[in-house]
Amino acid sequence: MKQKYILFGLLILFSFKAVAQNPQNDYSVNAIPFQPYTGSLSPLLTNDDMNSAIVGLPFSIDFYGTIFNQLVVSTNGYIDFRNTMAGQLSPWSFPQNQIPNVAFPVKMAVLGCYHDMNNSNGQGTITYGVYGTAPYRKFVVYFNNNSHFVCTTVKSSFQMILHETSNIIDVQLIDKQVCPTWNGGRAVTGLINLDGTQAVTPPGRNVGNWTAVQEAWRFSRPGYYPTYSYVNCDDNSDGFDEFNLLVAAQDLLPSNPSGVLFYENFTDAVTQSNPLPTTYFNINPNQQAIYAAYNGIVTTVQLTVIDCAIDADNDFVPTDVEDANNDTNLANDDTDGDGIPNYLDNDDDGDLVLTNLEYVFQRLNDQSSLNLMDTDNDSIPNYLDNDDDGDGVLTWREDYNGDGNPANDDTNTNGLPDYLEFGVALGVQNNSFDNLISLYPNPATTVLNIENASTLTIDAVAIYSINGSLLREINNQQNLETISVADLASGIYFVKIKSNDKVITKKFIKN
Repeated sequence: MKQKYILFGLLILFSFKAVAQNPQNDYSVNAIPFQPYTGSLSPLLTNDDMNSAIVGLPFSIDFYGTIFNQLVVSTNGYIDFRNTMAGQLSPWSFPQNQIPNVAFPVKMAVLGCYHDMNNSNGQGTITYGVYGTAPYRKFVVYFNNNSHFVCTTVKSSFQMILHETSNIIDVQLIDKQVCPTWNGGRAVTGLINLDGTQAVTPPGRNVGNWTAVQEAWRFSRPGYYPTYSYVNCDDNSDGFDEFNLLVAAQDLLPSNPSGVLFYENFTDAVTQSNPLPTTYFNINPNQQAIYAAYNGIVTTVQLTVIDCAIDADNDFVPTDVEDANNDTNLANDDTDGDGIPNYLDNDDDGDLVLTNLEYVFQRLNDQSSLNLMDTDNDSIPNYLDNDDDGDGVLTWREDYNGDGNPANDDTNTNGLPDYLEFGVALGVQNNSFDNLISLYPNPATTVLNIENASTLTIDAVAIYSINGSLLREINNQQNLETISVADLASGIYFVKIKSNDKVITKKFIKN
């Protein structure tokens, strides 16, 4: 006890403050490329409205600030982290109030696609399993062609995927249909905490009557490591490597990296004793925490040595190549700024085209060697370029058919995807429609109005952030004229407007 008081006194004396870990409740959700898992999985129970027995996880996961290594699966489409619910009845009905909602019947759960399904008729399957290699394994729960209750010919297929180390949670909505005659057709995809006061859902996927085909969503917290992370390749498989701490100093304090000093333990960092040299070999194998002190702050620096022969994100790019800035730290390379380091990200440029489809080679003129594909010859390979044809239209905006996959859009039917063809920008057939649709006021503060001077009805409107994240989606609205934007942060946004076979994109500024 006396030692604790002495340490507390030192903290006051030196006016240092340790950086707290990231809050555990600040989940965000973003659209990701549709890429469901395919492979062999083990069957789970199919009794109607039931929770499974306890299922052990092969790794631990942090969910809303609590560490879990087991869970239960409901036949109504969700993962429940409350072990007390094992073998219990699963609620099939829930109110139309959207989450967060303290009255919601399911808590501490990943709502893959929570709705009333009839899993006992033998028409569909529920399976689970793990794939990948530690420390980047993934645990998947797969609902395949499960019938809805009452509407036995209406099916739903989706997956929930938990990621080791990063604590990322993915939901792949393969094909979710609606049974409008039962329970109001209500369904919900998202996360909810233990008391129902915190929850997050994708745009348009909160409690309501909706369909979804080939959608994918990622739930995560800002910074997938609770501290600054420095990840090196293990060259000789012994768990040890050399770390250039100047790299970490530059990231932590770009304005004055020489003002950052490193220490092996927290007490030394507080008392500014025994600073480490800038070149440091970890003394604990594979992972070790050291501490950086600067500007009155003590920050934990997590040193990690990994086997770079493992392609953690299955994107076909060798892990050591994913050090895009060549500074030896794999964890600070994030080309698309989505918070996921490239070596863990299967869409490195955030253009909704999977990296393994863009990491391709073209033969050079001398036919003697291969070079990475760079369609627009801007010296940025396609897998790191979010405008592959250099036409000024971001690749994700060239998804003219609105199915979340730019790779299958070929508006002039010449066999070349639009996102790889400079001559196609926004789709020629959309030009007249584009000219007849306008947004006002622009900039907007609380409401964005859509003026439709065409004879077509607007079927759907979606709002995207500047980096391509889907923020809001409104479907099947007749004569849609206004959208509330009051809750959006100030910045630039894109609005995708769909009518029949036409899709246009407009830009607006939120004050």
